[in-house]
Amino acid sequence: MSISGFSFVRNGISLYYPIVEAIKSILPICDEFIIAVGKGDEGDTTREAIAAINDPKIRIIDTVWEEEFYKKGVINAMQTDIAQRECSGDWLFYLQADEVVHEKYLPAIQARCQELVGRPEVEGLLFRYKHFWGDYSHYHGGHGWYPHEIRIIRNLEDVHSWQSAQSFRHFNPYDNPRQEGGTSKLNVANVDAEIYHYGWVRPPHLMQNKRCALDSVHWGKSKAEAHYNKAPKEFDYGPLDRLKVFRGAHPEVMQEMIAAMNWQDKLQPTGKPNPYRDLHKHEKLKYRFYSTVEKLFNGGRQIGGFTNYNLLKL
Repeated sequence: MSISGFSFVRNGISLYYPIVEAIKSILPICDEFIIAVGKGDEGDTTREAIAAINDPKIRIIDTVWEEEFYKKGVINAMQTDIAQRECSGDWLFYLQADEVVHEKYLPAIQARCQELVGRPEVEGLLFRYKHFWGDYSHYHGGHGWYPHEIRIIRNLEDVHSWQSAQSFRHFNPYDNPRQEGGTSKLNVANVDAEIYHYGWVRPPHLMQNKRCALDSVHWGKSKAEAHYNKAPKEFDYGPLDRLKVFRGAHPEVMQEMIAAMNWQDKLQPTGKPNPYRDLHKHEKLKYRFYSTVEKLFNGGRQIGGFTNYNLLKL
């Protein structure tokens, strides 16, 4: 039984992605790690940082992001597919550039892959998620943030990255990540492990830069840049007491980034949201109501919501 890790990234270091930490977090259980590294902006050192890990398991594929695919996140799925197609393992472990796995979960993940490798009806493994926000001490525990996602898939020819690289589907035939028909959900099993998502933890000015970069690949570069040229230069995380407090331990590979955190004085511990900006999802009355109902009457499980998988009881 073999496991290939894979991912994609562009401007990871300049946008404060924990891409090096992401790779290191699962490297101990991977036989190889394939990463598509897009040519970054001048001064970005993402490729050098990944190469400096200096592990023979890691293979970098150099790519160029073409702006004609900066629409609805299609470029993200295409870059994911580039790395995925180079993987040789029985199982393929996908991490996005802001996702990290705690070392305590690695034995359970490896054991689950070994347990199910001979069960072809299982096409992927489903992970729990913890979405951090603003700093390393707060995370989302309410309605509206995806609680689970597929991050390990079986090495199947017809499985591709779906939509904006959120997840995976069977494609028959494959035309593009957002095609209307010809796709089907994967059959997956749970794994007792969690993904730590740090996509909303970075200095406020870099958070705004990251939002511009992300919106560029969904709206088009010129539209996103025009929007953010008029927007505040720093992202407003809002009052942090609207979130849950994290009292656990972060992955060992994250300790250096956590120690380097220097934007505490730009965060709002309590109070009301800034009335001059749009409310974040978790600040809106609708989502706060759903979160309360789920907590009190549904064991914290989200009511409704879309799931891009068929969960097998194994």
